[in-house]
Amino acid sequence: MTIWNRLKPREYVIFRNLAGLLLLVMAISGSAQDKTKFVDVFIGTGGHGHTFPGAVLPHGMVQLSPDTRLDGWDACGGYHYSDHTLMGFSHTHLNGTGIGDLGDVVFMPMTREEKLNSLARSTFSHDQETARPGYYQVMLLDDQINAELTATKRTGMHRYTYPDRQNARLLIDLSTTIHSRRHPVEQIWIVNDHTVAGMKYSEGWAPQRVIYFYAEFSQPFTASLYNRKGLLKGQRRVTDETVKALLHFRRLSTERQVIAKVGLSAVDAEGAKRNLHAENPGWDFDHVAGLAQDEWNKQLGRIEVETSAIDQKKIFYTAFYHAMIQPCIFSDVDGRYRTMSMSVAQDKDYTNYTIFSLWDTFRAVHPFYTIIAPTFDEALIRSLLRKYDEQGILPRWELHSAETGCMIGYHAVSIIADAMMKGLQDFDQAKALEACIRSSVFDTVNVSMFMDPDVLHSRMSSRSLQFKNVQGFIPCDQFTGSVSKGLEEAYNDWLIAQMAKRSGRMDVYQQYIRWGQNYKNYFDAKTKFMRPRLSNGAWKVPYRPTDVNRRNDYVEGNGWQWTWFVPHDIEGLIRLMGGKKAFEKKLDALFHVSSQITGDGTAADVTGMIGQYAHGNEPSQHIPYIYNLIGKPRKTQEIVDSLLYGQYRVSPDGLCGNEDVGQMSAWYLLSSMGFYSFCPGVPVYETGRPVFDRVTIHLENGRLFVIKAINNSRKNKYVSKLTLNGKVLDHYRFTHQDLMDGGELVFYMQGK
Repeated sequence: MTIWNRLKPREYVIFRNLAGLLLLVMAISGSAQDKTKFVDVFIGTGGHGHTFPGAVLPHGMVQLSPDTRLDGWDACGGYHYSDHTLMGFSHTHLNGTGIGDLGDVVFMPMTREEKLNSLARSTFSHDQETARPGYYQVMLLDDQINAELTATKRTGMHRYTYPDRQNARLLIDLSTTIHSRRHPVEQIWIVNDHTVAGMKYSEGWAPQRVIYFYAEFSQPFTASLYNRKGLLKGQRRVTDETVKALLHFRRLSTERQVIAKVGLSAVDAEGAKRNLHAENPGWDFDHVAGLAQDEWNKQLGRIEVETSAIDQKKIFYTAFYHAMIQPCIFSDVDGRYRTMSMSVAQDKDYTNYTIFSLWDTFRAVHPFYTIIAPTFDEALIRSLLRKYDEQGILPRWELHSAETGCMIGYHAVSIIADAMMKGLQDFDQAKALEACIRSSVFDTVNVSMFMDPDVLHSRMSSRSLQFKNVQGFIPCDQFTGSVSKGLEEAYNDWLIAQMAKRSGRMDVYQQYIRWGQNYKNYFDAKTKFMRPRLSNGAWKVPYRPTDVNRRNDYVEGNGWQWTWFVPHDIEGLIRLMGGKKAFEKKLDALFHVSSQITGDGTAADVTGMIGQYAHGNEPSQHIPYIYNLIGKPRKTQEIVDSLLYGQYRVSPDGLCGNEDVGQMSAWYLLSSMGFYSFCPGVPVYETGRPVFDRVTIHLENGRLFVIKAINNSRKNKYVSKLTLNGKVLDHYRFTHQDLMDGGELVFYMQGK
């Protein structure tokens, strides 16, 4: 007999009420663990953050989000908070980049067919727009259609609620792409009265890119197909440069709802279909949205922060969210994927990843992964090495299995070296060293014929590497960005030396440790700046360290910012500057001189200024921690404090620069916890000032690393004492192994 059968009626009522109260308390307790409520997905959608607010899972192939603009620098994410009209919901987006692409397979619900004759748009209001991780909703005011979006890893799910007594239509548009990229081949075909499939081949930032979709609908439809000339009567398949399908839902139920499920694949429509049926077999939209929220809570729950400052908690978990969007899965559930040579391969033991913005993310995103998700970081390295096999050189900025060649350096080296030096081993270590060496020299032999020749010769394996390796510097009269390239490649070469030494390759070590000192060839002892040099070795004149020029000698910065990019040899830079006092004086000047930028170029990326320090762009972001290395940690603490509280806000324009695939956020994540990976490849963290009273990192190995801040407040931004497991740390730093071993790091804070 159960307890329920033994209770009298009155006792039953009391017990039931107590049980209900207990369940309520448990529900409240459970909701307190809901980290998604601290995520504001609209942070970064204004200003120049270039993020998007739509539905995505951690590292998911699908990023289903509204598009409000296609062109202009602030259209990179497809959405800008200042806009009040949208043109539909596309299934692929980039997270905060400075160049735009994707925006594939647009769905736009409508009631008025005449919208088809122009770019379909509807007004919307932020007052009738909501979003959380894995879910997005907006009311389309022109047609009074409520649109809701959610996602699985490889599928997007839409729920549209149409108004009564109105025609229910849906436009599927393949003819638009963010930044208006070319798409010479598009296809749509009607499978049956519940299913549409299609393909889109594009040529843009990614020189060649293909995406397939397979879409199923909860309601039957009749379809009209269009190309650039207009309606195609009686056809069920169309191939052209511009193709659209208009679906008519004529027999809606009283709920007036249409649910659409869309699978994506880079392989073929059959792959998109398999992805759809494997991940999203039912029609329960709320259930899928709930699973998405659960998945995000699982990811965000890796770190617990305690503070009474709710805004900082929101900034933290939003930053965590942004750092976990991309790189993303780019292989199907059956293990098939598209290679860097545009062929199709299958490997059920391998996951292909895409969107490697390595110039940005080597600095903090990948170091963050080595802490909270080291097995995932190893998987990313395996993907980089597979791409090396496929194209003959390590990726630099890979997008949908195509090499864009964007930015400088060969920072796959940094990601690999950082993981290797931290003891991550689940990748081919010998191949990793081989790939790093191959990518550091001028050699265009055996590179995939599918790589764009201009990308190969001017970016991936430029003759500038030959000058760097033979002459010791890159001449500015032959190559743009010479100083920035030379400094970053010196750092990369130093890392290769460390990897070679670890592997017992002392011949390689000796060569690359020498190339790692090439940064000295750009230093002008008279001005104490890293300066451009001509082919004859003379300094380029005239010279102003505040200049940002269109054909610049620096990349997205100037002499003030780039002079400090020697993370692997600060001691050597101190000696070049004339000792610690002269070095400190010059470093102080960086933060106190005028913030005015000169030159004939735009300074859109040079933002978040403190003096000439530019937090809105990556080359500056390690600089505040340099003070630790000259025994002045209080200055690091002052500057980090001003950045944490001054450059990040709970607002659509809450980022002072592009999100850059998680880098802007990862800087905040590490720094707000009280430390930073100053030189990836050196498994040591420099400390600053923590934002939170307590942080608990749940490590993959089952241990906890707890960070406490005693007497913490906005006013108390200085560290009087730092202890690790009770032992005082004199040098304000600790190792990655200290962190992985678990334990307790305690900051004792004060106001002086």
